[in-house]
Amino acid sequence: MHHHLLQSLRLCATGSNPVPGKTLHAHILKLGLDQYGALPNTLISMYSKHGLIKDAHQLFDEMPQRDPVSWASILTAFNRANLPNRSISIFPNMFVHDCLQPDHFVFASLLNSCAALNALHLGRQVHAQFVLSAFSSDDITKSSLVDMYVKCGAVDIARAVFDTIRLKNSVSWTAMISGYARSGRKSEAVELLRDMKVQNLFSWTALVSGLIQSGHFVSALRLFVEMKQEGIKIVDPFILSSVLGASANLAALELGKQVHCLVTKLGFESSLYVCNALIDMYAKCSDIIAAKITFRYTIKKDVVSWTSIIVGLAQHGKAKEALALYDDMILTGLKPNEVTFVGLIYACSHVGLVNTGRDLFKSMVDDYGINPNLQHYTCLLDLYSRSGYLDEAENLLNTMPFEVDEAVWASLLSACKRFGKTQMGIRVADRLMGIGVEDPSTYILLSNAYAGASMWENVAKVRKLMVVTDVKKEPGYSCVHLGKESEVFYAGETCHPMKNEMRVLLEDLDEEMRKRGYVPDVSYVLHDMGKQEKENQLFWHSERLAVAYGLLNGVPGSVIRVVKNLRVCGDCHTVLKFICSIVGREIVVRDASRFHHFKDGKCSCSDFW
Repeated sequence: MHHHLLQSLRLCATGSNPVPGKTLHAHILKLGLDQYGALPNTLISMYSKHGLIKDAHQLFDEMPQRDPVSWASILTAFNRANLPNRSISIFPNMFVHDCLQPDHFVFASLLNSCAALNALHLGRQVHAQFVLSAFSSDDITKSSLVDMYVKCGAVDIARAVFDTIRLKNSVSWTAMISGYARSGRKSEAVELLRDMKVQNLFSWTALVSGLIQSGHFVSALRLFVEMKQEGIKIVDPFILSSVLGASANLAALELGKQVHCLVTKLGFESSLYVCNALIDMYAKCSDIIAAKITFRYTIKKDVVSWTSIIVGLAQHGKAKEALALYDDMILTGLKPNEVTFVGLIYACSHVGLVNTGRDLFKSMVDDYGINPNLQHYTCLLDLYSRSGYLDEAENLLNTMPFEVDEAVWASLLSACKRFGKTQMGIRVADRLMGIGVEDPSTYILLSNAYAGASMWENVAKVRKLMVVTDVKKEPGYSCVHLGKESEVFYAGETCHPMKNEMRVLLEDLDEEMRKRGYVPDVSYVLHDMGKQEKENQLFWHSERLAVAYGLLNGVPGSVIRVVKNLRVCGDCHTVLKFICSIVGREIVVRDASRFHHFKDGKCSCSDFW
């Protein structure tokens, strides 16, 4: 009887419906066997696997006599329910109330809790207890130690523990590879993978995904290709979502499309997190239409799906669509998260919907209990600044409960220049001088603000500071994507094989632009040189070279897509508006701030970025 009930309970735990398990529990109660043998611990496990943590905890509390298995079961239940704090908080009762010592299963569960909480100090204490216990040689617990140290960023300690494991399992290998990869220690991660006798999808996923998290996108993609060549079967789609993330960060649209084809071929198009990664990839690769299509065909959408498309539309200047989708999302019963509101307030700033933006900010706090972070305040500031509500913007900066950095003050200073608020501009400039300036573009804003107020002594002071602090602008580069081909250009590049063709094209465009009223804005050149030399510097900016190359080599009539590592300078922004009008082509630029869709002589950012 007892054995039959145990087997039935374990079978109930594997199903998706908790009702059979509850019915069996009722039958066990009628038989009076609820505290017999392994039944109570198995019941706790069954309830936790169905997400019924309250039932599991109640059973645990009602047990007249608990053993280490009971404790391991309830700690695992809390971890499975994403409540690691509860595991940590009740653990002392194992000593105080039950007078028990933890076994290797309890240690492993506690270490999983520490890993989830990123609680390195607490994890070290558990490690010390483990070393002093009778289970100190247990390899399973050591694997949990490796995982905990890796997730807490203590990779070298993790390796020291890893080296003591006699029989290393795939969990310990995968955790260690992931630790090296996520820390950016590429060679050590790759070497460890090569040392594995049997490599599987999960060890490769740990390597590829970890390198993507640490910013080694190109290396990760090469390793993904190598994994495919090694014949590793992709039976889990997580690695595909990671590769899509790398494609998004590199703005590699063609690569993202190829991965999308692979997703379809392998039958993972119904995977929710793959669909979400596809939406994000297409949006970040400037193909917002494909992002919308992917969203539309995502069958079961969650808050990440909705937020991804809302943020994507907002970044591409499609504010009305973003706000309409938010209304649709609310009608489905889903609750927005912090990122949703960042996208919504950002969208409002593109069309000057100040009241709507304020209402959303208020709703976030009052209706959804979300505490605004710095990004929310920055988006609200952007909304005020773009719409000319500069007094509100300045008041917000002075009252927000966060330390305001250089970029935020510089944004307000830029708005002051745009709306002719000279005196406020001086106040903001003085604040910037007080907190210290590092970004070269901020020095330009400061110099122009003081020059506009005829405060020449301050202009000289800014220039002197630039010399004293040896301000060096990060080298600007732009990458143009032409199908499977891409080309990278640096500002002032002189050795490209097509330099002469690009120069001739840019000179022809420059001549036509001047006929249409273009005047180079040399204030964006920091160097002390003559006007003609400054114009020549602007002429060879990387985004212009990238666009020229795209016009010469791209498919006629196709969209020219450029990614720039820095913010587009104001003069190049003007030039690209002229060029798109002259050649009748759409140009999409993703810079460090946002997307710029240049079409018919206008930009989607409305000249504020």
